[in-house]
Amino acid sequence: MADLTADFLGIKSPNPFWLASAPPTDKEYNVRRAFEAGWGGVVWKTLGSEGPPVVNVNGPRYGAIWGADRRLLGLNNIELITDRPLEVNLEEITRVKKDYPDRAIIVSIMVPCEEQAWKDILPRVEATGADGIELNFGCPHGMAERGMGSAVGQVPEYIQMVTEWCKKYYSKPVIVKLTPNITDIRHPARAAKAGGADAVSLINTINSIVSVDLDAMAPEPTIGDKGTHGGYCGPAVKPIALNMVAEIARCPQTHGLPISAIGGVTTWRDAAEFMTMGAGNVQVCTAAMTYGFNVVKEMISGLNQWMDDKGYKTLDDFVGKAVPNVTDWQYLNLNYVAKAKISQDDCIKCGRCFAACEDTSHQAIAMSEDRVFTVKDDECVACNLCVNVCPVEGCITMEQVPAGQIDERTGKVVSDEYANWTTHPNNPSATAAE
Repeated sequence: MADLTADFLGIKSPNPFWLASAPPTDKEYNVRRAFEAGWGGVVWKTLGSEGPPVVNVNGPRYGAIWGADRRLLGLNNIELITDRPLEVNLEEITRVKKDYPDRAIIVSIMVPCEEQAWKDILPRVEATGADGIELNFGCPHGMAERGMGSAVGQVPEYIQMVTEWCKKYYSKPVIVKLTPNITDIRHPARAAKAGGADAVSLINTINSIVSVDLDAMAPEPTIGDKGTHGGYCGPAVKPIALNMVAEIARCPQTHGLPISAIGGVTTWRDAAEFMTMGAGNVQVCTAAMTYGFNVVKEMISGLNQWMDDKGYKTLDDFVGKAVPNVTDWQYLNLNYVAKAKISQDDCIKCGRCFAACEDTSHQAIAMSEDRVFTVKDDECVACNLCVNVCPVEGCITMEQVPAGQIDERTGKVVSDEYANWTTHPNNPSATAAE
């Protein structure tokens, strides 16, 4: 059986599934229940400075996006950091870590962008015995007036400065949580590394308004008769998170920087995908909030089975394996040719492929009088739209045209040589092939 033990920054946990800093990790009761369910670690919900805690709204805190079957696809959260006193949180962290020494406990922190504020809180956090800290530079709503959240995370210079303070006043691993509300995730990642960060975690939530109440004429969730933007999370953000993780993993300046991946992890497959893109572990929130803490059992068993099937003995056997296969568009092989193929045995004659291709794509699917759908190879550009709209998995596949055969669309022989846009004659900036 595969060994799911994770070693992230020297912090060991029985599996790579950590609960992200959020409502599920807000108190001792929750964290103990999570550990009993099997979670490998938690990132304790973000702590603030000593003094009066932040104030959360007393009305709805979440908006939602649902699929056709009302499966939760995304949450919009307007909740702030912990609204419980700092001392209470620190006492609870100390007790839980003492009782669960084999589980990872990371403490999320967000205090004003002042050196003294960090100098004051870090020794107190370290005294709890927690394994490390996570700097919350991502909260997209509220607390900007305190110099906190994405107001800091959008400024690389601030990220580097605060990270340096933390490395100065804290002796254990420092993880920097990055905001996705930025043009290029590589810039804050580089700043975190320059500041001495031991790792980065991403993504935090995305600025969003998920819906509008058309009767109240206000964004949802609605507090009284008003709404606001919040942080978007859940399965819907996974593609964005996956890309940002990959960008950091393959950037020469940040390659090798440990990554804790966050963003729509719902199944073991999601976790495996993030880890093949360079993440050493994953953090989960929305899935736990949707299905409860026991969802981790399915994640553990699924990942274990997949690793056994693939012959992977440890997590290190596949972490980062997909990164070399991520490239930029201009380097894709233009001599690779594929065509769609419809399995008549599996086809249910719904016509979705025909409608999509005929109306919005390349008119490459024919429909006979008795509703038999076939691909016109002389028109098919291998766009893959038909595969994605077909309701029957595996009914339509993309088949590579072997080298030496004629591409009926272009009339040219398919070459087995690699060629990309950088050298293509249609490229006005083309360079001569070396």
